[in-house]
Amino acid sequence: MKRFLDLADFTREDIGELLALAQRLQDHPEPQALAGKILGLLFMNPSLRTLASMQVGMQRLGGTSFVITPGQGTWQLETRLGVRMDGAAAEHIREGLPVLASYCDVFGIRAFAEGKDLEADLTEQQFGAMATLIDKPLINLESAANHPCQALADWKTLNDAAVPTTGKLVLHWVTHPRALPLAVPAAVLHMAAHRGMEVVVCRPEGYALPPALLAKARAAAAAAGGSVIETDDRAVALRGAHVVYAKEWGCTTAYGDAATDIALRAQLDDWQVREASFNTAGANAHFMHCLPVRRNVAVADEVLDGPRSLVLREAHNRLVVQMAVLHRLLAPR
Repeated sequence: MKRFLDLADFTREDIGELLALAQRLQDHPEPQALAGKILGLLFMNPSLRTLASMQVGMQRLGGTSFVITPGQGTWQLETRLGVRMDGAAAEHIREGLPVLASYCDVFGIRAFAEGKDLEADLTEQQFGAMATLIDKPLINLESAANHPCQALADWKTLNDAAVPTTGKLVLHWVTHPRALPLAVPAAVLHMAAHRGMEVVVCRPEGYALPPALLAKARAAAAAAGGSVIETDDRAVALRGAHVVYAKEWGCTTAYGDAATDIALRAQLDDWQVREASFNTAGANAHFMHCLPVRRNVAVADEVLDGPRSLVLREAHNRLVVQMAVLHRLLAPR
């Protein structure tokens, strides 16, 4: 394995091996596996779990890391090509990234969607431009339309909770004060389809997932024996669910139009997951969310603090699976 950019790059067997390695490293630590190795991290956007878990994971394997947050103790980075650099950014990625990569053995990049041009974000234009500059093993720590580390942790969480591979997962849109990126919903959608699950995307009008993301998930579902549908009928979507995975994302029918998005979501305060949301779900249905989450806006306290919630296990599994990714990228086999 040279890069970890998209769960779609791996077969179900590959993913099974990665998850088995994660469990092995959890049960039988290898504190010198990556001794002398260095992880470079570029965070173009804020982070809590991703940043901490990558650093801790590398340290637990015996390696070290450094973190670059452009504009906070380092020069601001320009990502656009062919621009006249007469603004705040003092350094361009075309010089900055190859230099940073030369200092380490593996590199991770977190760069959110710009949220202006849907096609540019779906085709990962910004992340792709950065990835071509890195000649070391590379990890996607969340790009415009993907978050493979979260998806792998979610797959492990489903396994840990003994959720059947043929079970029903509802990707449930929930409200938020502002538009959020498509990366996590896209990654979760594909992960559950790739696992072979019955996946239902439940969202209000205006928030349908882009056809390209649905087509990718449906292809994975067809290969794994699962299915993918989309609906705005919450009662139908939640019936018999094994897992309700809540997630926020921005308006897709007017992508990048903040005024339209705000007007739409002003009417959607009731799109919150509460305990009553599980009335027609399976008796032991689980709740998941990638975090961070707005309590009593997106999800009620009673759900987050209740026995259904797997959010803390999900968050811990970020560390576990990322250690496996680092090990596979760098450790001798």
